[in-house]
Amino acid sequence: MLKRIVQLFFVLVGGTLGFIFIPDLLRLLNIGELPAWIVSSYAGVVYGAIIFYLATFWLADYIVGLMKLLEESIVKAPVTDVLFGTLGLVFGLIVAFLIGIPLNTIPIPVVSSVLPIFITFFLGYFGFQIGFKKRDELINLFSITNKLGKDKKKESDGLTRDSTILKLLDTSVIIDGRIADICKTGFLEGTLVIPGFVLEELQHIADSSDVLKRNRGRRGLDILNKIQKELPVKVEIYEGDFEEIQEVDSKLVKLAKVVGGAVVTNDFNLNKVCELQGVAVLNINDLANAVKPVVLPGEELNIQVIKDGKEHNQGVAYLDDGTMIVVEGGRDYIGKHIDVIVTSVLQTSAGRMIFAKPKLLEKAL
Repeated sequence: MLKRIVQLFFVLVGGTLGFIFIPDLLRLLNIGELPAWIVSSYAGVVYGAIIFYLATFWLADYIVGLMKLLEESIVKAPVTDVLFGTLGLVFGLIVAFLIGIPLNTIPIPVVSSVLPIFITFFLGYFGFQIGFKKRDELINLFSITNKLGKDKKKESDGLTRDSTILKLLDTSVIIDGRIADICKTGFLEGTLVIPGFVLEELQHIADSSDVLKRNRGRRGLDILNKIQKELPVKVEIYEGDFEEIQEVDSKLVKLAKVVGGAVVTNDFNLNKVCELQGVAVLNINDLANAVKPVVLPGEELNIQVIKDGKEHNQGVAYLDDGTMIVVEGGRDYIGKHIDVIVTSVLQTSAGRMIFAKPKLLEKAL
């Protein structure tokens, strides 16, 4: 069937070209005195149709094969690639048409005839490439970003609540697990976005041959399952990718910049990268530090020294919430409960650390 359509197309093209050019061609050849009906335009239609029909016996199979190959490529390609590539092509052709209008008025044959064809081909190809390669940014621009407007809450009590900023979860915060508890309390509002490349990295960790990594990856998948099925939080899976970027963290920062979202993490380095690139970041460690009981220098604590510190004669203890306490001169008290006096507190995005010294030593001094 397709071959018949190609042959019909060739016959129509041949007849049209024969109607226009063959009579003039016969006159130029000056074959001799020929009847008028032989050199007429209508006879040219017949000549052109026959010539092109005969040509289809050699060309039709190649053209049909090329068309089927193109059809298979289009069918296998994702619908988003085809859609945005086509939109880019159409936009490029429209621009080429608008540019060609003033060019047709120029009385130079090359400019009025050849140049518009070149511009049409160039802008059509250029538009297709832009639509195809920038599909991820366009998808985010027209889909995920639009959800901000749909989900945006109205003004309440005279204040505008901007809680609809997309929250993009990174791998570390998913494995950490505290994000589920925060969502459960209702303090984290808006839509949580889990990029596909983060899920892929999490799956690689869960499939690792290392037992510790495998357990961490499976814990992260369990946390995601809990957030999506058990908690009253809206979760979106972003299927796009930035193929030109290799690092997952860099992809996450890029996505946050495209959709205007905030990265949720407890990775200190990613936190700094987001700050440098002007991307909003929500650090779980910062939140944990903010809600920890305030410990001031001079306060007394009762702790159990667990192990040696890094420096000479230091001991290390922990509060119930996991905060590390470095006890100067605490090495002799390992395994014992002692009273200490806080000397200083160091608080960073990586966590909080308390420095103290034994109260008995303070009394001795």
